[in-house]
Amino acid sequence: MPKRKVVVTGASGTIAGVLLPALRERYDLTLLDARSTDSRGEEVDGIQVADLLDRDRDQYRRHFKGADAVVHCAYYRIHDQGDDDYFSSELENLQLAYNVYQVAWEEGARRLVAASTNHAADFYENYALDGAVPMVTPEMNASDNWYGWAKIAFEQIGQVFASGVTHGGRPLGNAQIRIGGPRETDVADAPLGDLRRMRRALAVYISQRDMSQLFIKSIETEDIRDELGVPFQIFYGISANPHAIWSIANARRVIGYAPEDNSEERFFDLIQAHMRAAGVS
Repeated sequence: MPKRKVVVTGASGTIAGVLLPALRERYDLTLLDARSTDSRGEEVDGIQVADLLDRDRDQYRRHFKGADAVVHCAYYRIHDQGDDDYFSSELENLQLAYNVYQVAWEEGARRLVAASTNHAADFYENYALDGAVPMVTPEMNASDNWYGWAKIAFEQIGQVFASGVTHGGRPLGNAQIRIGGPRETDVADAPLGDLRRMRRALAVYISQRDMSQLFIKSIETEDIRDELGVPFQIFYGISANPHAIWSIANARRVIGYAPEDNSEERFFDLIQAHMRAAGVS
């Protein structure tokens, strides 16, 4: 049986770097990015350089022909948050997302899985950490920064394509993965004894194998329709963390996400060090 053809955008980036080992084993990949090297300056095998910000989609259409699915990890950044021109960078990201969605739809892709972020609900995070909000769920969309705001708009581009209303009634099913913390260093990087910072790091953690599973099941699950029959989902990308403040209930239900890891077990020794430093037995 031939492998599915899957296009990965932003293939030299950090998120794609976590996913590629598992995706390479499973799919026939087309890897696209504006550069062929990763953040360490090392060449990423198989990347084809493409400018997906170009509104002339014919310049990169060939890469999407015959694709079963697209994993959209590309991110355009020329300014840091806080810069006066940061907002303009995020507008470019929305254009980039539209270009990828549109060419994927034009070429008949069945599914698009997009790398969103937990920051799309940043407004609720402090309330959740304080216990004022019991759990942040995928339908909660509010941020207190432009990065999170742009990711909400990014997700809503997917909602428009999933509805099919603007595209002749033919939807492009898509899943938005609100990725948590795919790093092994966040708990260690928290100031020793800062229990709030530690808890946040524990809550947001996702292991490499759990993130790979989440993306693969988002690609392969045939039916991701919501309660209204629209093939659109937002899933939180975290492991089975006891300290979680983000809900993965719909990911478990819709695609059978079954995370194998949890941060309390993974970082047990570091947790004990933080507790001792804080004077908590």
